[in-house]
Amino acid sequence: MRRVKTILGLRCIHCSREHAAEPDRYVCGSCGGNLQVEYDYALLRRKVTRKTLGSDPERSVWRYLDLLPVSGRNRPTVQVGWTPLYRARRLGAELGLRRLYLKDDGRNPSASFKDRAGIAALGRAFDLGKRVITGASTGNAASSLACLSAATGMKTIVFVPESAPQAKIVQLLVFGATVIAVRGTYDDAFDLCLKASAEYRWYNRNTGYNPYTREGKKTCAFELVEQLAWTVPDLVFVPVGDGNILSGVWKGFTDFHRLGLIDRLPRLVAVQAAGSDAIKRAFESDGTLRPVSGRTVADSISVSLPRDGEAAVKALRESGGFAVSVSDREILAAIPALARTESVFAEPAAAAAVAGLRKAAAAGQVRSEQRVVVLVTGNGLKDVASAQKAVGKPHFVEPELGALKRLVRKLKED
Repeated sequence: MRRVKTILGLRCIHCSREHAAEPDRYVCGSCGGNLQVEYDYALLRRKVTRKTLGSDPERSVWRYLDLLPVSGRNRPTVQVGWTPLYRARRLGAELGLRRLYLKDDGRNPSASFKDRAGIAALGRAFDLGKRVITGASTGNAASSLACLSAATGMKTIVFVPESAPQAKIVQLLVFGATVIAVRGTYDDAFDLCLKASAEYRWYNRNTGYNPYTREGKKTCAFELVEQLAWTVPDLVFVPVGDGNILSGVWKGFTDFHRLGLIDRLPRLVAVQAAGSDAIKRAFESDGTLRPVSGRTVADSISVSLPRDGEAAVKALRESGGFAVSVSDREILAAIPALARTESVFAEPAAAAAVAGLRKAAAAGQVRSEQRVVVLVTGNGLKDVASAQKAVGKPHFVEPELGALKRLVRKLKED
């Protein structure tokens, strides 16, 4: 198995201080800011080319092993990444967009984009010789970690707020994780997880704290470019909570750009729930992140103070992008709208990106000829209760033809 030889170290996103990629280094030793993995791009330019990628039969995140800060040992048996990219013609026609695409990461093993981050964090834990990995989550990151760890023998301990959807809790328990439900918010679970990992020396996977999660998430951008035949999208709509997916996707595009594999960069669009829009507010004001309520039906992007918010705001500004906030009503309406046009069932957080696209298109922020990609980050089966609010209930009927005829007449009248 190839060993990592292209990593230069870690650099602070806030103060730019450089650090060695030493064990148990998560944040900047000077200011406490989030760190980013830095690579030897001169070396990578010789190793990673369009030709080498084109000849690689691997169809998972491991296709990009040279661009990941892990050795690739102890891989889970399941496939993470290389999720389908759909041409969304019907939804595009409704919105007046001729080149609209959906990247369906609900097709990952745990039905979530978070598998990309989880597999990178798990790989790092193995490289460090850790036996226990932990993380705080509203559900998806935790179920992803439990899913991927199950096939490797790594013990998983996860912290979730007590309000986490039951379907996600069941996933955790099925995969054998130790689940600690915290009587409080996601932020409370996050803080307790940090204390626990420091106390017991567990490897911490927390989003916006562990710099290696961003490295896993960037593989989505790599795939997009290859799936679009090395064409860069004009706009990429990303559902945003902590900000780590947004910063990760931007890292992927900039990595490919620094390697000379693409000659331009896309604009990113951050879509946040109206009750959880701290990054949008910071981006549109002085850049300072301030706590918000975090209340939204979209639990996967529910956060009061985004842990990777600074990197997300920076990504928006560097890409020349913009931010959109959507109400819970708009989020719920987007679930059946997406399902009934493109046959993709999205959980509320993923549907938020579609709701944001609809809002931006209506406001004239998206042009018809632009190539637009929407990231669908989680499958709707993770939160059926929320989807139920948008679609109503079935029609009940007695098991005889007369009753059915009466129902059919009523439906026609309605």
